[in-house]
Amino acid sequence: MPAIVVSSGNGPPKEFEGKITVYVVICGIIAATGGLMFGYDIGISGGVTSMDDFLEEFFPAVYVKKHGAKEDNYCKYDNQDLQLFTSSLYLAALVSSFFASKSCTKFGRKLTMQAASVFFLVGVILNAAARDLAMLIIGRILLGVGIGFGNQAVPLFLSEIAPVQIRGALNILFQLDVTIGILIANLVNYFTTNMHPWGWRLSLGLAGVPAVILFFGSLLITETPTSLIERKKLDEGLAMLKKIRGTDNVDAEYDEIVYACEMAQKVKSPFKNLMKRSSRPQLVIAIFMQVFQQFTGINAIMFYAPVLFQTMGFKNDGSLLSAVITGTVNVLSTVVSIVLVDKVGRRMLLLEACVQMFITQTTIGVILQLYLKTNNNLSPQLAIVVVVMVCLYVMSFAWSWGPLGWLIPSETFPLETRTAGFFFAVSSNMLFTFIIAQSFLSMMCHMRAGIFFFFAGWILIMALFAMFLLPETKNVPIDEMTDRVWKQHWYWKSYMDGEESDSKNKIEDGVDK
Repeated sequence: MPAIVVSSGNGPPKEFEGKITVYVVICGIIAATGGLMFGYDIGISGGVTSMDDFLEEFFPAVYVKKHGAKEDNYCKYDNQDLQLFTSSLYLAALVSSFFASKSCTKFGRKLTMQAASVFFLVGVILNAAARDLAMLIIGRILLGVGIGFGNQAVPLFLSEIAPVQIRGALNILFQLDVTIGILIANLVNYFTTNMHPWGWRLSLGLAGVPAVILFFGSLLITETPTSLIERKKLDEGLAMLKKIRGTDNVDAEYDEIVYACEMAQKVKSPFKNLMKRSSRPQLVIAIFMQVFQQFTGINAIMFYAPVLFQTMGFKNDGSLLSAVITGTVNVLSTVVSIVLVDKVGRRMLLLEACVQMFITQTTIGVILQLYLKTNNNLSPQLAIVVVVMVCLYVMSFAWSWGPLGWLIPSETFPLETRTAGFFFAVSSNMLFTFIIAQSFLSMMCHMRAGIFFFFAGWILIMALFAMFLLPETKNVPIDEMTDRVWKQHWYWKSYMDGEESDSKNKIEDGVDK
């Protein structure tokens, strides 16, 4: 029987019994459907914004520019209202993630996921039935609230129910569902683009399917033992811990969780606690992982893949088909991450991906700089090379910065600052996703091929960050992160000076004395 090794906080590490149960896997698969909602929206937006029927109804100026015979290749979609259609969701998600962090603590991870599905479903209805731009944007805002709640609750849920030996793999189910959602959206767009004049409504309306799955599926799954115990439901927490671990011998682990919850509940303000010097490493890592995830340029490509391929000379069907190809690569490569993350570690995947992403972004930039001018198209041969480079780029992102951007912040915070800390991760992700979504088409218009060199430069910075400042967290139990990760790191250990091993000292500035 596999053992889960964790620290009691009051002595040496102990071995807690537990095995990988079918029930845990089922709970993980259902909860990860929150990623399906997120991914479907990422994938659907770019396809819908390239459909003539949609543009003609809501963005007629863009429709005219798109079909202008002498229109600049790089600027045909440069329109702030069009970008607002995509980016408004992420601004709403940024704000709602704060309330989601409070909901996770007060009402639990499970109920927060249910709320996410309800908000998302209402937004879907408004979008699919939209008659004007205001109705469209309000629908997007409600979708954003659903995304904010889902992205806050799901990764925490997955990390808290997972045995340590598969914590990385189980958590990456969320990102796997994101990639599956993107692929499904690309396939839907490919078939609906020729369904005139209502194909775009079908594309937007089908986003309700994963929301319905999450809502009804979440009725069947457990709340995490940590959340139950945190809310004083001690007997339920013990019973659920036995169920997900597949053994009755969970007293030691139960005591560990109770102790952590008691310490966490003494904190007056988790957000104030995050400002402590000893919380700086986790907070910096959580925020910068999200910033770097967006500045790889991935969402610029996934949002606007059909638009991007049209810019390079593909016709509408061809551009959507190319997006389907990259979506397939995205899914398969995320599976690679599930297999490797708990074997080779987080840092190895991140560093390898930086090399691969830098090469592909630079190659795309060089090709476009040399061969895609204002009004011409790429040759078929060069267009294929660009699609291959995009696939290699997506491949490397999908097994590294994509899933690990969510995994690492969800596993590094102690319980007393976990939901508050993960709020900063989610809100940072949404903020920079908003910035990229709102500015990418304008950046492409003004920077032209240089936009790919811009992202390549950020990838170099990311590589240095991962090499020198990001510690390895593979196979480290959540409750031992401080002693086994932060206190051992060449740089971050200086932030732990004066901290005793007893976990009570972790909350010294936020304790109700």
